Amino acid sequence: MKKRILLPTDYSKNALNAIKYALGLYKAETCDFFLLNAFHASGYSLASLMVPEPGERFYEAAKLESEKGMNRLMEVLNLLPKNDKHTFQIICTFNSLTQAVKEIIDTKDIDIIVMGTKDITKSSNAFLGSHTVGIMENITQCPVIAVPEDLTFLPPKEIVFATDYKTVFKKKELHYMFDLAKMHHATIRVLHIESEGKLNVGQENNKLLLQDMMENIVYTFHTL
Repeated sequence: MKKRILLPTDYSKNALNAIKYALGLYKAETCDFFLLNAFHASGYSLASLMVPEPGERFYEAAKLESEKGMNRLMEVLNLLPKNDKHTFQIICTFNSLTQAVKEIIDTKDIDIIVMGTKDITKSSNAFLGSHTVGIMENITQCPVIAVPEDLTFLPPKEIVFATDYKTVFKKKELHYMFDLAKMHHATIRVLHIESEGKLNVGQENNKLLLQDMMENIVYTFHTL
């Protein structure tokens, strides 16, 4: 089945790296990639009641810059080796990134989001960029893959899944991870941090349920 993957971008090196990572991760899969740039007009707040309308000078100037950036991005992507399994759709929209992502998930039936993160800098004490954190905190309709800055794509051989076994697992929530494991013949390492002694009956049942779900996947269990 064709996958529909959303790739938010601010046209930075970090965002481009995340896009390249997504192309590598899903190289063998038939995919529609949706490239999204959410723009705003200088001097206007998206939270304000006073926002420029289409046709107004500030709106059209911001839209033009967004479209120019998207054209430059497509020129870069066209230099990459062609993959007939991949198609691209471009979206430039006047909106906050979080709201734009929510709307596109609904209207385009998005399966997964891949976006970049930023390393720690002198001006920031957070590992993840604020946009990425906002998406991960506010988007629950589909998974988000956060790609660290400057990470070069290599097929994943191991996937760490951390759990306290307190959740009743649902296959529909974990199937993206299972798909990646099967796609790249990766081993899932299930990690439990022991903080309350031995597992109770409910946790043991959830562990068995997870084990049943991974019937056709290579996996191991680990406790620290």
